[in-house]
Amino acid sequence: MQAGGPVHPSLVGLFPRPQRLRVHEGTWVLPAELSYRAPEGAAGSVALEWLGQALSARGHQLARALEPGVDAALVFRIEPIDFGERGLDESSAELVPSQALAQGYTLTIGAGAISISASGAAGVQHALCTLLQLIALARGSPGQLELPALAIADWPDFGQRGVMLDVSRDKVPKLSTLYALIDRLASWKLNELQLYMEHTFAYAGHAEVWRGASPFTPEEIRALDAYCAERHVELVPNQNSFGHMHRWLVHEPYRALAECPDGFDHPWNWSGEPYGLCATDPASLVFLEGLYDDLLPNFTSRMFNVGLDETIDLGAGRSKAACEARGTERVYLDFLEQVHARVRSRGHVMQFWGDIIVKRPDLISELPRDAIALEWGYEAEHPFAEHLALFKSASLRFYVCPGTSSWNSIAGRTDNAIENLARAAREGRAAGAAGLLITDWGDHGHLQPLSVSYLGLLLGAGFAWNVSDAERPFELDVPRLLDTHVFCDSAGVLGRVAYELGNTYKHAGSLRTNASVLFWSLLKPERLFSPPGVTRETLENALAHVERVAEPLARARPATGDGPLLLRELGWARDLLAFACRLGIARCSLRPDAPLAELLPEPRAELALELEELIQRHRLIWCERNRDGGLDDSARRLEQTLAALRPGPR
Repeated sequence: MQAGGPVHPSLVGLFPRPQRLRVHEGTWVLPAELSYRAPEGAAGSVALEWLGQALSARGHQLARALEPGVDAALVFRIEPIDFGERGLDESSAELVPSQALAQGYTLTIGAGAISISASGAAGVQHALCTLLQLIALARGSPGQLELPALAIADWPDFGQRGVMLDVSRDKVPKLSTLYALIDRLASWKLNELQLYMEHTFAYAGHAEVWRGASPFTPEEIRALDAYCAERHVELVPNQNSFGHMHRWLVHEPYRALAECPDGFDHPWNWSGEPYGLCATDPASLVFLEGLYDDLLPNFTSRMFNVGLDETIDLGAGRSKAACEARGTERVYLDFLEQVHARVRSRGHVMQFWGDIIVKRPDLISELPRDAIALEWGYEAEHPFAEHLALFKSASLRFYVCPGTSSWNSIAGRTDNAIENLARAAREGRAAGAAGLLITDWGDHGHLQPLSVSYLGLLLGAGFAWNVSDAERPFELDVPRLLDTHVFCDSAGVLGRVAYELGNTYKHAGSLRTNASVLFWSLLKPERLFSPPGVTRETLENALAHVERVAEPLARARPATGDGPLLLRELGWARDLLAFACRLGIARCSLRPDAPLAELLPEPRAELALELEELIQRHRLIWCERNRDGGLDDSARRLEQTLAALRPGPR
């Protein structure tokens, strides 16, 4: 960000941060009615509706100037932009990624006029979203809104900037939840959305699998697709097609397609059950063809994420002989190529997770040239650069895919999320990644509420648009950004509470990969409680941290439609974290391998009563944003601990 004078207070909170900004002398007090002139492609845009609503909330009106020759205060132009000729920065034209030029824009505010130029409708929307933030941050009494004089030239560092939501384990959002989230993501200039599916699409003829899961119907997907398109967001179909198929394979006749029909012990189930498709069985491909033919026609996107990640049972069953003869990764690649052929024949470009093939770098050159590799990693030190170099050397397109660090945590892992997202953006851009996809998973019951995921979604959006903010991410005032762009908290409380609750994991005495130790001590207190470093003292420190950082929660004043729900969600996360600490402290009085039943009756009864109330709240909060399907499965994760606390008197 460049400034030609002192930075106006309303510019500090812009996020994503514009690539080039010059501030001029003076401000402009908007007229009561702001007239605009726009080409047809921009005149009917959703973002223009947002602008009218934002102005109305500040005491102004937006009106289209219909008479020719009449001056308008706000003028849109759709035209090719030469950023170098704008006089904002002579080197800008060389820095703009070619694939992102169509999404760039210029925005100027002077005395009596606002001018927007963009190469296309998406760029106009991005410009309007920046203007919306300026209006929200502006000073002035109602009807006297004051905007600073400035000039902005802006474009994204990544052409594709997306979010992948887990809607299969176990949380299936209501359409109203998704519509509101899509609006928010579009306002942060994200342009891709994926809904991760295992069994939550209502596939024709497969009701046995999705019954009770509250799946999306074809009509709902088409409605979501249209809603996204109006906001310049691409809804990309996503269906896992190899591993993570246990929700299918536990049923007949699908069990016959499994690598291990008699079961395989994997981390995502209650007990051993079939997990992945058999790669050497032609029937697996016939089965996938049926799914694709039912799913894909509901999307306008030509991309398709087929998954193919975490094939942990490959070679453990029916394909064992083939894997021993040809190598596990070779068998994997052969199956991938056959899936790719079916995706391509249906007119789609295949996206796939790259975690399996990077184990055999010598095979990467054999991947289909039009496939897009998705390099995922969720820890702060994940070797993005090393893995991306493998795909780049094979001339493949690829995305970099960090995460929100929300899952397996209750309240998130703030510092890990910040560094993971920032590292992915830095190393992804350096390697020439085509996109950045922020993942938000729901492993083991999807216990984290949506309010916990917002931190990672917001920062990921900002880093994907302007990687310079990822260079020193811990210098950002993240709590303020959350209060400004998510919670709209005039008290300035919720952002700090969410940020600090998300760092509770650092106080518990052990840093687990892809999870918080408090999460596991809550869900599996008898099997997985005593990792090195966890002591009564560390748990007491974690409890004190929770109580201290959440104390201001009662003073929060969120001005969003879901403000009361945000308070309930973060309050529940606080209380569940505190319970996990107290459960662990009580557990410290026992030998490491002792069951919870050996706790003294009185503390055991108190803990059981507390957990029972937390489960009831979990159910109520869940239903505010999500469908019923999956709720019982999610609650059962906590109910098994409740049952362990209630075995009867000693």
